[in-house]
Amino acid sequence: MSTAILGALSLRPLDPLSDAELLHSWVTHPKAAYWMMQGARLQDVEREYMRIAAHEHHDAFIGLHDGEPAFLMERYDPRYVELVGLYEPEPGDVGMHFLVAPTDTPVHGFTRAVITAVMESLFDDPRTRRVVVEPDVSNTAVHALNEAVGFVPVREIQKPEKRALLSFCTRAHFFKKHSLASRGVAI
Repeated sequence: MSTAILGALSLRPLDPLSDAELLHSWVTHPKAAYWMMQGARLQDVEREYMRIAAHEHHDAFIGLHDGEPAFLMERYDPRYVELVGLYEPEPGDVGMHFLVAPTDTPVHGFTRAVITAVMESLFDDPRTRRVVVEPDVSNTAVHALNEAVGFVPVREIQKPEKRALLSFCTRAHFFKKHSLASRGVAI
């Protein structure tokens, strides 16, 4: 997937049963408050990711950093999951969520490297024209990351569980931002 100064990043399909304990430690950690699973039990996490694995329009992946689990990525079709009736989807739209595993020893630039690798993996599919995200409006840290990789906020929307900032990133916008960043141009 990606080899950066920070190490190799790759994805593998998530296994809801064997990965549940690891995921539980990530999604219930205080740093994962926006994941909205703070009070989840292990069985709740297993059940949620079994539901995702069985869904025709939703996938989950464990992200690896130098072969070790380090982040979670979900990909979904917004015509059927998450955003149904909240915006007008276009052909080639793909929804995305990502979560970097909590750590006591954060590495500067790691989260940005993760979102860049996630976006590269989504755009590796030639059918993907635009990535759609809907983070909580109060999650300013992720808004800054999204902007750094090319997302443009469109409007706030009300989801059942949160007020969200609907944002889009086209293939062209991502690769323009990514190209500039890789050349050391401030963006």
